[in-house]
Amino acid sequence: MTSDYAVILVHATSHAMRVEKLLHDAGIPCKMIPVPRQISSDCGACVRIRHQDMDAARLVVEAAHMGVESIQAM
Repeated sequence: MTSDYAVILVHATSHAMRVEKLLHDAGIPCKMIPVPRQISSDCGACVRIRHQDMDAARLVVEAAHMGVESIQAM
């Protein structure tokens, strides 16, 4: 079963907060959540987005020169 969501993994909670704000400002629905257990990360927080918004979110994050660990489908 594939989820309708993806997560953006970051290196620090402050980065997750910044990514969440950037995406909200760009009109991309998102929510900061704890990193799911099946995914490892240096940080305990990640940003959940809709799977269909992965490419748009990647463009927003790259345009802001935000370093992220990865963007993964769930």
